Amino acid sequence: MRFIWPEWLWALVLLPLAVVVYFWILRRRRRSALTFGSLVRVRQALGTQSRWRQHVPPALLLTALAAALLAAARPAARVTLPADFMTLILAIDVSRSMLAEDVEPSRIQAAQSAARAFIQDLPDNVRAGIVTFAGTAQVVQAVTDRKEDLLAAVDRFQLQRATATGSGLLMALATLLPDAGINVEQAVFGRGFGRWGEPPPAAQAPALGASERGRGAPARPSPAAPVAPGSYTGGAIVLLSDGRRTHGPDPLAAARRAADLGVRVYTVGFGTPNGTIPGYEGYSFYVRVDEETLKSVARITEADYFHAASADDLRKVYQGLSSRFALERRDTEISVLFAAAAAALMLLAVLLSQWWFRRTV
Repeated sequence: MRFIWPEWLWALVLLPLAVVVYFWILRRRRRSALTFGSLVRVRQALGTQSRWRQHVPPALLLTALAAALLAAARPAARVTLPADFMTLILAIDVSRSMLAEDVEPSRIQAAQSAARAFIQDLPDNVRAGIVTFAGTAQVVQAVTDRKEDLLAAVDRFQLQRATATGSGLLMALATLLPDAGINVEQAVFGRGFGRWGEPPPAAQAPALGASERGRGAPARPSPAAPVAPGSYTGGAIVLLSDGRRTHGPDPLAAARRAADLGVRVYTVGFGTPNGTIPGYEGYSFYVRVDEETLKSVARITEADYFHAASADDLRKVYQGLSSRFALERRDTEISVLFAAAAAALMLLAVLLSQWWFRRTV
């Protein structure tokens, strides 16, 4: 939870002072009671109710004051609500390691089957695009809401050598945010980019493409002004890989770029530790998932990492992601809840005071 007007929280320091004043008043009343001629009259003056009852209404009033001050600070919490608009980019590893048959019938065929089911289950309010990466990265299907085009793109996957996970992530990010000033070629070959693949400081981009303003998409963050990780609600990236980066920019640098734009990158590690692919002259090569990097990418962007060691596991992962993208998490102001609590506590204090002592607080 965060506060939109946090300066109001300083007023909470008055609460201990109110407690001190309250006990000072009680002590003064006890001293004045000593002027009576007998202890019987003292007890009558102080009342016959239990001692704890006299403290309940003031305690409720003090709690109500605290709730009111918190409401004045305008608290906001991240809640899950139905998504109005979302664009999803699938970034799928098509390196030769996907030939491994530790997942039946093979990693690539199992990944294609799970991707098809995932696309079929996407909610109607989610558009999608597909990026593949091996030694290079490419868009095999631009963002669309036509599921038949997405399914045809999955069938066109072609395996290639090497694994450029960073390039795939940057290409997916550029596809999701085409106006964000991301140049994958510069990131791969180093022209105009810093050491970690950041765009030049002069890069500026409009907040939102004209073609999307009419569709109700949220404004895109500017690359010159990093936002909170995970704060972009207009879309997300799902990256599936079964191996370790051998080429291209650092995927962690690409993840930091995505985090600066508020984009979540959900990562899926696919395969078992015993996966092998056929090599040359009868030799085979082990291919293992780089779980550490994939977990780091998800953590940097405030998303989640999933591991799938079988075709069934991968289908379950995709099913869970499909239902998740039907909802979105957004910051919502909850001041009214604290204000309502303050009013309820104040009313309860008054009612108890009237009931127990036949007087107002």
